[in-house]
Amino acid sequence: MKRAGTLRLLSDLSNFTGAARLRELLAGDPAVLVRCSPDGRHLLLLRPPGSPAPQLLVAVRGPGLPLERAWPEGDPSPLDVFFVPWLARPALILVWESGLAEVWGVGMDPGWKLLQSTELCPDGGARVMAVAATRGRLVWCEERQPGVKDQPEQLSTAFSHRVCFKTLETSGEAGTKLGCTHILLHHCPFFGLIASRKDLFLVPTTNTWSGVAHVLLIWSPSKGKVIVAAPSLGLSHSKSLNPKQGDTWDFRTLLRGLPGFLSPREPLAVHTWAPSSQGLLLLDLKGKVSLVQCHGGTRTVGILQEAPVSLKGSAALGTFHGTLACVLGSTLELLDMSSGRLLERKVLSTDRVHLLEPPAPGMKNEEELETRGALRLLSALGLFCVCWETPQGLELPSDKDLVFEEACGYYQRRSLRGTQLTPEELRHNSMFRAPQALASILQGHLPPSTLLTTLRAELRDYRSIEQLKAQLVAGDDEEAGWTELAEHEVARLLRTQLTGDQLAQFNTIFQALPTAAWGATLQALQLQPDRSGRLRSQAPPDVWKKVLRAPTGGKEHPNGILPPFELLCQCLGQLEPQWLPPFVKLAQQQGGPGWGAEGPSLPLYRRALSVLGEEGKRPEALELELLLGSGRPKAVLQAVRQLIKKEEWERALEAGLALDASSPLLRSEIFKLLLAEFAQHRRLDAHLPLLCRLCPPEVAPHELLLLLRTHLPDDEGTTPFPEPGAKPPLTVGLVRALLEQTGAQGRPSGPVQSTYEDILWDPGTPPPTPPRGPTAALQASDHPGQEAWVPSGQGLGAADVGVHL
Repeated sequence: MKRAGTLRLLSDLSNFTGAARLRELLAGDPAVLVRCSPDGRHLLLLRPPGSPAPQLLVAVRGPGLPLERAWPEGDPSPLDVFFVPWLARPALILVWESGLAEVWGVGMDPGWKLLQSTELCPDGGARVMAVAATRGRLVWCEERQPGVKDQPEQLSTAFSHRVCFKTLETSGEAGTKLGCTHILLHHCPFFGLIASRKDLFLVPTTNTWSGVAHVLLIWSPSKGKVIVAAPSLGLSHSKSLNPKQGDTWDFRTLLRGLPGFLSPREPLAVHTWAPSSQGLLLLDLKGKVSLVQCHGGTRTVGILQEAPVSLKGSAALGTFHGTLACVLGSTLELLDMSSGRLLERKVLSTDRVHLLEPPAPGMKNEEELETRGALRLLSALGLFCVCWETPQGLELPSDKDLVFEEACGYYQRRSLRGTQLTPEELRHNSMFRAPQALASILQGHLPPSTLLTTLRAELRDYRSIEQLKAQLVAGDDEEAGWTELAEHEVARLLRTQLTGDQLAQFNTIFQALPTAAWGATLQALQLQPDRSGRLRSQAPPDVWKKVLRAPTGGKEHPNGILPPFELLCQCLGQLEPQWLPPFVKLAQQQGGPGWGAEGPSLPLYRRALSVLGEEGKRPEALELELLLGSGRPKAVLQAVRQLIKKEEWERALEAGLALDASSPLLRSEIFKLLLAEFAQHRRLDAHLPLLCRLCPPEVAPHELLLLLRTHLPDDEGTTPFPEPGAKPPLTVGLVRALLEQTGAQGRPSGPVQSTYEDILWDPGTPPPTPPRGPTAALQASDHPGQEAWVPSGQGLGAADVGVHL
């Protein structure tokens, strides 16, 4: 059965604020840049430099105020403008070639306001050449002054660029702000930047040095790697690149380590680049459309019947439901992405058409279910969508049918009879009045109410899932469809009690599509990292109560079905293990009394450790982070003992210093463990300042010396000097710093409480010189008393105390 493509009018632009100005800009300037917000409610138009005012227009569909900006003649206009892709409130980022960046947003008051103004290149001498926004990051390629003197001028200029990015961080009522700057690549050529929802593509341009103009790079922030690809050579290579851990690459060094990439090749003759859910689309001058996939591989999608005339001609590429759409001038061609076959060719009434991406998954929008995921076209005539007509014979269930089907499954689970309950029986049996009343509400027999509004929203979600399933059954089984289906199912299941069949289905989704399932959970829990690397959540307590519910009575997981918290920890440990300890720590803060199962339940850190494997087979680094972040005394002591066993002294000391004043006993126990190691060997001497800081203030000097004496080796001799080849012993010089720490509050007034305390307040003057006399006179007294020439309390030399230790 051949599918038929159709253009459906979504809006004639009259429901946008400033509709007349919007139509004027779309019809008058073919070079205008058009972008759409993630929720589909805002349209952004940026005119090229030198255009009449306004150069920037942001129109809003529905209630809201537009934004118009104009810059006087002679003042530079922005290089590019982006919507922040992951905020509930609309926000814009304007970037100039000089490096100036402005963040505009809508707050509680109506209208747009400037939230932040910052410099991307604060050191001067650089200009921004390209910029893109992707997944909470603003990335730009800047040109710097050549600083290499021993290279030819042409080569030095060709590699005078670098690629940097700033994080987009939430900032309370302000909405968002630009964070710290990180550098991805040094000494690279001029790259164009194209962002998809997951990856960033660094593509060559006409100004890129011809020696590397056949190479492009793919940066995946979530995976912490960069892929170098050469489509004309059929080569790709992956390297780790995580700027938050200090990773950065010199582009020339990077290519030198990849054999074959520098083979002489013609530059890529690309007319148009376009991001898609599967990778990066490119259209060459011969009309061939290729797809550079996220792993670096390249495949041909198809060949257009009409090739671009020149580089100046307009062209736009997009994908929807496994179909490639290409607008070339006033012609729209639809190709099957799997076979490359031409499905349909349409002639449009205008050549000034802009392709818009569909709204981001999970964003609230007012589109009809049939048009979700479809490609949208914008022109002065209106906003259209390109979609496939529903095949004949494929009927979508009505709201009433869905009510009786859901009720049938609900009553069947509660029923004890063996016969199967059918929707037809529910329709005619007066015993089941609830589904009949709900169907009557949806049919309009009863007046609308708050219940009706709630039920419509719930059933709209159910119908959306059924619509998506029908499309996949019809043959549109692309990865984006399965991902959206998983996100819908996870969001729906998190609104249930997550027990029985719902919990089993929750586990199945995480096993089949873990990335999509975790993404939906991320949105449901509203998880966001802050500047210190911690996670924050704005989800209501009811959601966390479902997630943190423990197994009833501490039973084992039946049939391998994990509770929600264990399932999320297992998924996060596989996808993003570095975020597992912050997630568990956040969960510990969210937990409330009575949230676990009936009776005693395991702490959250032990529940997280249980899904990482058996003891001794877990990742050591991850286990240590979970133990240290648990806040439980036994767990922290276990982690410190493991660190001591591995001789990671600094980390063990920092674990004790990280404890606040509310844990004095635990901090004292950690100090005693490390003091025992300090007494037995000298591998802790380099970290003595940290050990002094860890020393509890209530420990008296004599108590400290008794602790040291307890842990001294048994074979410690009484001679002040060790035997040749023996391990160096503990000396008073090392102990003195600890003794000074215990007496840091000053010498107490009154009598001395300990025989060792006066060591700390030594006046610094040496004892008086003993009386000199003939040698015979000195030998006459075999045991001269110290009292004859040493004042009390001032004669303890270093060697003397060393003998006592």
